[in-house]
Amino acid sequence: MMGWWKNKKEVRLLVHLLLPLCIHWIAEEMTKSVLVDITTNALCPGHSTCQEAIYLNGLQQTVVGIFKMVVLPVLGQLSDDHGRKPLLLITMSTTIVPFILLAISKTKSFVYAYYVLRTISFIISQGSIFCIAAAYVADVVDDNKRTAGFSWMMGLFSASHVLGNVLARFLPEGYIFEVSIALLVFCPVYMTLFLPETITPAPQGDQRLPYLKKACKIVEQRYHSMRHAANIIISSPTLKCISLISFFYELGMSGIDSILLYYLKAAFGFNKNQFSEILMVVGMGSIISQILVLPTINPLVGEKVILCAALLSSTVYALLYGLAWASWVPYLAASFGVVNILVKPSTYALISKSSSSNNQGKTQGFIAGLQAISSLLSPLAMTPLTNLFLSRNAPFNCKGFSLVCASLFLAISLLFAWMLKPNPSHKTSEVAAENIEAPLLS
Repeated sequence: MMGWWKNKKEVRLLVHLLLPLCIHWIAEEMTKSVLVDITTNALCPGHSTCQEAIYLNGLQQTVVGIFKMVVLPVLGQLSDDHGRKPLLLITMSTTIVPFILLAISKTKSFVYAYYVLRTISFIISQGSIFCIAAAYVADVVDDNKRTAGFSWMMGLFSASHVLGNVLARFLPEGYIFEVSIALLVFCPVYMTLFLPETITPAPQGDQRLPYLKKACKIVEQRYHSMRHAANIIISSPTLKCISLISFFYELGMSGIDSILLYYLKAAFGFNKNQFSEILMVVGMGSIISQILVLPTINPLVGEKVILCAALLSSTVYALLYGLAWASWVPYLAASFGVVNILVKPSTYALISKSSSSNNQGKTQGFIAGLQAISSLLSPLAMTPLTNLFLSRNAPFNCKGFSLVCASLFLAISLLFAWMLKPNPSHKTSEVAAENIEAPLLS
């Protein structure tokens, strides 16, 4: 850990990234537990469960998944070509307007408008903030410190979850969105003033071309860049295996995340306070595991062992939620989040070490695009399955059966992780592509 403090420039560059990211995540997390009550009360007043809210949530995730398949790889490529800073500013600013709507009113029409704008926001920001931030970390941190860098980033993500849920737990409901909006506005302002750029933007040639030809050239460049990213993945056995791991992991976890709080509300009558408590259980343990434990054990066991342990924990996590027989079992299941949260930083590290410095955004974005396909497919099965087993027409008594099904996909992801053969020293061979720039800071 002392190696971090020997290079003050690395620390300063990371602080200017991680501070606004942390505040952004706090602002988003503090609204999560109260959104379930707001949407249920607006769409199904007087009911503890709301099929319309569950279906609307599943529809949102499906639409987001469709567009993210294209948007995420493109945003990753654009960050390689035009810089991390402008892409981070765009993606982090999209959350502000949807929350302004709910701060104004929580009626049915405003909730529908919120879902529309939040869907657009998710398409642009969900996943892309992580992959662009991961590319930034790879730009400014040496190879042997990247796992710790990703671990710190994810650890602060967990810390933000805890702080966000503490605010949600103790702030009056009427002030939650106002505070969240103020924090969300602060983040792009801070980045504009203090975040340095880490790559040289691509030269802007052909400025005098007609707009139609210029648009066609941009599309052609994006196509070639996407083919380049696909070739990088295909040419690396490690990246191919990580792609499969990420696909099945996201297939299971995105399905769980989309319905978990609604399931807990319907099955055990949980409310905002209990949601916050469960999320805090995960967050508090995750801070320790990511900021302290992962950087310490990674040099001893490597990313593969950590990834396998985290995926095993994820499988148990899903099974416990799905088979929960009492209201205390979800708290036990949540404790496994302390380990399964390590999937993300270990995956980012494996992707980064298997990619050249010129292609960090492309590879992170391409694999994030594969995860978007999973987040598209998952709610198509999870939403109707959850509603069926929460209804009186369930084939048998297992309200969390959809979560048990999700655990099977996590087990498949674990199987691929077990077969993974990481090669940290490998740098993917370069293939011909346009607009490839090396980072200024490496």
